[in-house]
Amino acid sequence: MSFGDPNNPYGQQPQQPPQGQPGYGYPQQAPQGVPPQAGYGYPQQPPYGAVPPQAPGTLQANSGYITVPGLGTVQLPTMGRRLGARLIDGVAIGVLYAVFSAIGIAGIFGASKSIDDCSGMDYMSSEYSQCVNDANEAAGGIIMTFLGIMLLFFLITLLYEWLMISFLGATLGKMALGLKVVRENTGQAPGLGGGFIRWIIPIVGAFLCYIGAVLVYLSPFFDNSGKLQGWHDRAAGTLVVKIK
Repeated sequence: MSFGDPNNPYGQQPQQPPQGQPGYGYPQQAPQGVPPQAGYGYPQQPPYGAVPPQAPGTLQANSGYITVPGLGTVQLPTMGRRLGARLIDGVAIGVLYAVFSAIGIAGIFGASKSIDDCSGMDYMSSEYSQCVNDANEAAGGIIMTFLGIMLLFFLITLLYEWLMISFLGATLGKMALGLKVVRENTGQAPGLGGGFIRWIIPIVGAFLCYIGAVLVYLSPFFDNSGKLQGWHDRAAGTLVVKIK
C-alpha cells in the first residue's frame, strides 16, 4: 500500500498542468483578431502595396517618377516632349526674328534705291553731291536702325527665356506641353539667378556655330542619374517635370 506524499493528508496525487495552457511553460498566444502588442512577436510590416516615403530627389525605380520637395512625387517628361516644347519656342522666336529682319531689309533696299536715284544727275554738279550725301545719311541711319532692331530682338529673346523661366518656370512651349522647370531642392521656380544660368549656357554654346547649344539641349540624353538633367539644369540646380 502506497501512501504517496506524507505531507498530503488525503493521499491524493497532484494534478498535472494541462499542456498548452498559459503560464505553464508555453508562450502565450494573442487571441485571434487582436493585433500583437508592441515589442512582442515579429516586426510589423507596411500594408501590401504601400509605397514607403522617398527622400527628396529620389528616383522611384525606373518608373519615371521623382520625389521633389514641395511637389511630392511628380513625373519626369520624355525627351520627345521636351524637344517639342523647345521646337514651339523656336518657331515663336523665329517668327519674331523674321518680322524684325524684314523691317531692316526693307530699309536697306530703300536706301539703295535712293542712291540709284542720283545716277541720272551730272556727277560734277552740286545737286549730285547733295543727293549722294543724303542717300548715305539715310543708309547709315537705316543700318543703325537695323542694328538697333537686332539688339531689341536679342533683348526680347533674353527676357522671354530668362524671365519666364525665372518666375513662371515655363515658356510658351513648355506651357503648351505641360512642362515646368523647378529647383530640385525646393520645387519652386528657379528665380532670377537660376533662370539666368540656365539661359546663358546654351547661348555661350551657340557661338560655336550653334553646335554647342544643340549639345546642351541634347545633354539630358547623356545624364546617367536618370533625372534627365541637361548641363544647364545641373549648373542651375533645376529639374524639368511634367505637370499635366
